[in-house]
Amino acid sequence: MDRKQNAELSQDSEASIWRTADWLNTPRSCQAFSDGTLEVVTDSQTDFWRKTHYGFIRDSGHFLGFATSASFTAQVRVSADFRELYDQAGIMVRLNEETWLKAGIEYNDGMPMISSVLTHGTSDWAPSCFSGDPTDFWLRVTVSDGVLRLQYSTDGMTWPLLRLAPFPAAQSYTVGPMCCTPQRQGLRVRFSEWSLSQPLGRDLHDLS
Repeated sequence: MDRKQNAELSQDSEASIWRTADWLNTPRSCQAFSDGTLEVVTDSQTDFWRKTHYGFIRDSGHFLGFATSASFTAQVRVSADFRELYDQAGIMVRLNEETWLKAGIEYNDGMPMISSVLTHGTSDWAPSCFSGDPTDFWLRVTVSDGVLRLQYSTDGMTWPLLRLAPFPAAQSYTVGPMCCTPQRQGLRVRFSEWSLSQPLGRDLHDLS
């Protein structure tokens, strides 16, 4: 991963899980707590995007990446007060700077939307209306056999499908919390309930 920096986090045993990952674009402000949560405050004009519509490339967002095997399921809870255009926080899966997915809440058209961006050289964008509490939600991503399955939850129990997409098969990826603010700085985000495991072998329409 480019521009790797070890997170300067506390030595507490619950907080230390975050020390096993590497930052892409370390935020100026980040802190891990004894209950296992991670708090990040975004830097100014940070983003992940490649070319589509806007023409520019941005790879300046904050991403704390855990190394994975060829197949995995990752899950995280996200809490933030989204207020400004393009404020965003959630989860990211990354193969390289041209191949990645980010997903979460993104503030757009005056409201928080549940959103995903899949990038293969260029980025797409799939925003949808969100029917839960946008300040507190969960995301789950499973990658296996060249397929990415993205789910979200408003209660940590029921997991509707948000996206199913091809994703290049590889021996390993990085996955973890992501946040950025293209139009400002100072979005405070709390990540918690992080897990990384073998892929969940469930039916596509199993919502548990």
